Formats: sequence, C-alpha cells, structure tokens
Amino acid sequence: MYEKDQKLKDENTTKGVGMSLEDDLKKAFISESEVNRKYLSYARKAENEGYEHVAKLFRAVADAKGIHAYNHLRASKEVKSTRENLKAALEKEIGDFKDMYGTMIEHAHAGGDKWCVKSFYYAQETEKLYLQLFQDSLDNLGRQEGEKVYYVCKVCGLIVVNDLPEKCPLCGSRKKIFKKVD
Repeated sequence: MYEKDQKLKDENTTKGVGMSLEDDLKKAFISESEVNRKYLSYARKAENEGYEHVAKLFRAVADAKGIHAYNHLRASKEVKSTRENLKAALEKEIGDFKDMYGTMIEHAHAGGDKWCVKSFYYAQETEKLYLQLFQDSLDNLGRQEGEKVYYVCKVCGLIVVNDLPEKCPLCGSRKKIFKKVD
C-alpha cells in the first residue's frame, strides 16, 4: 500500500498537483482544522442522541486532527511572537467583521434563511468584541495585569471577561450556558 501511495504522490508532484510546500501546508491545515470542528459537532450530536461511545470516538479523532492542524501551522512558520500573533489576529478579525460577515448576512437574508442570518450575525457581533480583546492585550503586552477569567457563550460565541451575566447580552442564553475557559 505504501509503495502505491508513494508512486501516486510522485506522479502528482510531477504533474504540479502539489504546487508548493507552502500551499500544501495551508491546504493540510485548513483540512485538518475543518474536520476537527466538524467531528466535534458530530460528537455533540451523538451525545445528544445517547451514543456516548460514538461521541468519545469523534472527540478523540477531533483531538488528533487538532494536533495535525497545529503541527502544520507550526511547520508553516505562521506562529510567531505573541506581539506578531496579536497583530495577525487583529487583521483577521477586522477582515471577518468588516468584509466577510456583512456580505454573508446579505446573502442569507436574500435566501430567506433565518438560521443562517442568525449564525452570521452572532459571528459578526462577536468579532467586534474579539477585536477589542486582542487590541487590549496588544496594548498591555508586557505589563502586569490582574488575572482575567474568560467565559464563552456556547450558543453565540460571545466572550465575557470576569463578570458572568445572568443572561448573554447577545443571544439571551442563560448563565449556565457559558463555559469557563481554562
């Protein structure tokens, strides 16, 4: 089996399929990251249907896929200093907030899909907060700060710092829906 896979790999490389190592790393990272999130969603569904053993399998494979994605990202040298990573995160969140989600919300409205509108809206609104959190961290990098506790709403993705509200200010979910980030 290995020889066959190696021959296919060699043929694809000579045909230009594997364009560049950088492209390959990016493609592998995206694929592994996507499958990681998908399998975690599958695990949640299996758990809700009472199939805990299947949920555990999906979580285990998702964890492995997350490790692969992390390794690919490190190999691509995209993980840099904390200051550089914060700046990159700010740029990414600005693009998502200003460009990507606005267009997606318009498309979802035009298509009449209320669930997609809500999903994109939650993401867009939380991007504003992420921008502020990253900017504050960048501005205070190297300064002594008090301990912060982060809570994430498991419905909309809103992050709350230190003081957990009775209800999510974005989606209205109850306090118990929030997950403390360790």
